[in-house]
Amino acid sequence: LGNGGSTLHVLRCLEDLYGDKWTSFIVLLIHSGGYSQRLPNASALGKIFTALPFGDPVYQMLELKLAMYIDFPSHMKPGILITCSDDIELYSIGVTETVTFDKPGFTALAHPSDLTVGTTHGVFVLDPSTFSGKGGLEYTSCHHFLHKPDIETMRQCGAVCSQLSSSGDHSDSEMDSECVYTDSIFYVDHSTAKQLLTFYKQMGTLCCEIDAYGDFLQALGPGATQDYTKNTSNVTKEESQLVEIRQKLHSLLKGTTLNVIVLNNSKFYHIGTTQEYLFHFTSDSKLKFELDLLSVAFSVFSDKAETLDQSASIIQSVLEPGCSIGPGSVIEYSRIGPEVSVGKNSIISGSYINLKVGIPSNCFLSSLSIKINDQVKYVSMVFGIEDDLKKSVKLLSDIRSLRFFGVGLLECLDLWGVEVSDQLFASGSTRLGLWTARIFPVCPTLSESVRMSLKMLNSVQHMSAFKLNGFQLLSVEEMLTYKDVEDMLKFRKQIYDEICLQRRKEKSDL
Repeated sequence: LGNGGSTLHVLRCLEDLYGDKWTSFIVLLIHSGGYSQRLPNASALGKIFTALPFGDPVYQMLELKLAMYIDFPSHMKPGILITCSDDIELYSIGVTETVTFDKPGFTALAHPSDLTVGTTHGVFVLDPSTFSGKGGLEYTSCHHFLHKPDIETMRQCGAVCSQLSSSGDHSDSEMDSECVYTDSIFYVDHSTAKQLLTFYKQMGTLCCEIDAYGDFLQALGPGATQDYTKNTSNVTKEESQLVEIRQKLHSLLKGTTLNVIVLNNSKFYHIGTTQEYLFHFTSDSKLKFELDLLSVAFSVFSDKAETLDQSASIIQSVLEPGCSIGPGSVIEYSRIGPEVSVGKNSIISGSYINLKVGIPSNCFLSSLSIKINDQVKYVSMVFGIEDDLKKSVKLLSDIRSLRFFGVGLLECLDLWGVEVSDQLFASGSTRLGLWTARIFPVCPTLSESVRMSLKMLNSVQHMSAFKLNGFQLLSVEEMLTYKDVEDMLKFRKQIYDEICLQRRKEKSDL
């Protein structure tokens, strides 16, 4: 359905549950996360439950979202505030100023961003007659909305603005810098939401992904045209119905106002990819400074651990004496044994590693509990941080273009003794890629699944055979189908209990 389709479905659910009463509600609608192919440690439970490296016990993205938006409801008319689960908006406004959502149509927050940031986000072409660019908070309107435009398009459409910014030296001089205003969260008033719901009912079953940002917002404002309806360059999964649905949405929303609340003293952070996740949690990022993110958050970490680089981030995990964690790595919800060495810029999630092993740099390792035929089993996915899990081909003969940890997938399959056939990918799959390749062995224990996946990786790194004969193999897509959330949460609870017990013990020893 995409986040747009799921938004429409939620409106339907609200009406089913509450009848006409829902139109008097103030609703916060968070897209909790789809496949999360660019940050797969969030795939099983959803990005909204991403653990953050602060709080005691640790906060999740949901709690941060609720804290960030706590002032909004008292300044909102009935309607729906829509947000993603992988972005953070921090802003500063005057004591007497308020962010108010009370206008008909759509109202979106806008943040000053570099032009390069604009190429991967939504960009507002603001109405020059109502926008001055001065002050911390300004209410204006949008002439039209650009979805992931290139820089040339931003310039041609008049989206590029000059922003006065302090140069940062001691003279306090100011300099002009170019910026665009990018999107984050937006509000839909209840009458417009009702229009969208009526549209959804008329459409019946949706057979394509709709983007709440690209497909809703591009239809708004006096400068909106139908051109975008045929542009599918940013679409993950192109469906025949998509252009038709976009055109109908455009007709429905044409002429609807897109109000914009410009927050000049604001910063938009995106944590939707492995690279962004590592950067914001481990480097000297502004976000780390602003939220006071910790190196060790609610974890058991012995002083006897060999090394723990200050730039590493440990979240609700148990690190046993003797292990070492390299710079720029994130460990979450895991138990790391005494003879484990983790390289730099790696992500370890939900894993139990109790063998003597060196995990290479730039490694992504995430373990899932699954349930097949009422039996709990375990599978661990392992990739390179840079691997493209979204990339797919349509023909078996083209899979040579896919790469696993920098090595061609065909070579890897040969090392693992996995035959290239229709059975390699889920039946009927027309998207052949790392996401749908059946390459990860199902194991009886969590630690065994980690051991097997690390052996797979080791064989690729050293170009030595490691045969997967006799194992049931699953793709990441199938792992998510069979996921056993209850068992995964049980493992997290065990770690939580152990941390609490260790703390009580430390207190009693004082």
